[in-house]
Amino acid sequence: MKTIAATVSAVLLCAGMASAAQTPRSSATESLRAIVKTYLEIHALLAQDKFAELKGPAGTIASQTAALGKEGADLAKAATGLAAAKDLKAARDAFAPLSDALLARVKADGSADLAADLKIGYCPMNRQSWIQRDELPRNPYYGTAMLTCGSVKPLKGH
Repeated sequence: MKTIAATVSAVLLCAGMASAAQTPRSSATESLRAIVKTYLEIHALLAQDKFAELKGPAGTIASQTAALGKEGADLAKAATGLAAAKDLKAARDAFAPLSDALLARVKADGSADLAADLKIGYCPMNRQSWIQRDELPRNPYYGTAMLTCGSVKPLKGH
């Protein structure tokens, strides 16, 4: 009877450890999912030349990325740069390092469902990438002046 109890206890302990080991990954993925959502709001605003509306989401993404801690240091630094932008040009300049850092984090996370519907846009004019969901390019670097300039491919498998 003691052997059965010890075996059951060991199984439960191992199951609890496995569950605990998965929690940080799930938590990080969920945090990243929220960051991607805010990032996509920022992308849409830049593509529409809407700088005035950008301050709220820029501040939000700076807070969200800071919460990632050491793993999100590059992302947090880039987000802080965007939040400090004083005009549309500065915001677009700051969006490039944010895009690069987020792309790296999404790839490092490895969550298939996180990346499933995301696309990578590329602007040949300024040689910068971004993340979006649309099939057609929505260029955040040139906005309405050159909204569809660029190419888009799936993030998955990139």
